[in-house]
Amino acid sequence: MVNGRTPMVGRLENKIALVTGASSGLGKVTALAFARAGATVVAAARRKAELDTTVQTIRDLGGEAIAVRTDVSQPDQVEAMVDTAVATYGRLDVAFNNAGVFPAEGLVHEAPEDRWNTLMDTNLKGTWLCMKSELHYMLEQGSGSIVNMASSAGLVGWSDNPIYAASKYGVVGLSKSAALQYAPAGIRINVVCPAFTRIESMQAALKDNPQAEAAMRSTIPLGRIGRAEETAEAVLWLASDASSFCVGHALALDGGQTIGLWREDA
Repeated sequence: MVNGRTPMVGRLENKIALVTGASSGLGKVTALAFARAGATVVAAARRKAELDTTVQTIRDLGGEAIAVRTDVSQPDQVEAMVDTAVATYGRLDVAFNNAGVFPAEGLVHEAPEDRWNTLMDTNLKGTWLCMKSELHYMLEQGSGSIVNMASSAGLVGWSDNPIYAASKYGVVGLSKSAALQYAPAGIRINVVCPAFTRIESMQAALKDNPQAEAAMRSTIPLGRIGRAEETAEAVLWLASDASSFCVGHALALDGGQTIGLWREDA
């Protein structure tokens, strides 16, 4: 015990880890998982109050964390975020580029241009901007592990949200291509592709539309919606040395959703 708190040890012990979108959902759950695994966490998001709650939770658990308010679609804010992480802790070992948006879409021919811009600026350009700044420091170190957030919609088409799917396909392609470029420098880049997962925004949507959960489950052979902790565990594995020979992999966390054609009543 140190000052009445239990020191954190684990797979990311003594690592400096950056998590975007850490104010809620998968970003928050993963930031907490990183801290429990021993990492010092740099938590970033647009919503400062919620972000401060994430950081305080980590500190209450005995971990070390700072909050950096960041909109990942803005280059100057992304650069400042990464610069702050390195200025504060001297290095950057792990990055989970998770920040993303998911507005309702509809049919392609009816979608307004600003819907395209919103999705691409945050989901795809934001991931690129984060990697661009993170890689600058990781190249100087000669090491690093980056995990990008995509979606099962980045592996197959999705009739409900085609622009979102396009943004996540872009993340997968960007991640695989960058992995090829930077693996020789000792930097691993991978990507996670979750299907429907229980986070705050989903729970709120299901409360208003209880039939939606059955429809979601019907697309998943395993027969249930994913848990946020399952995604966090996968990100932790990819971020850590436990996956040291894994490069450019798009890990489906989907209960079998993207395997192939499937009928619930088969």
